[in-house]
Amino acid sequence: MLILFVIGCATVGRDFSVIRVSDIQIKKTTQDEIRSIFGPPWRVGIEDGLKTWTYGRYRYKLFGEATTKDLVVRFDKNGIVDSYTFNMTENQ
Repeated sequence: MLILFVIGCATVGRDFSVIRVSDIQIKKTTQDEIRSIFGPPWRVGIEDGLKTWTYGRYRYKLFGEATTKDLVVRFDKNGIVDSYTFNMTENQ
């Protein structure tokens, strides 16, 4: 916490291109294609039995607004995109 106070900000996650989010096609895009577009995921997990990959960058400032963006991609059992969610703060 002292480090955050001294430098005034902290960044967590791995940056990714928001421009390419529109390239994702549900029931068509594969895990390999997602990795090719966005690189390795920052986090992996399971949601409702589906494998999830998370891409996210979260920048917090001691003074000022935080900027965040995240993409969660859910894959079916065959490694095809089942659904995805993309969010980012308005001030970007």
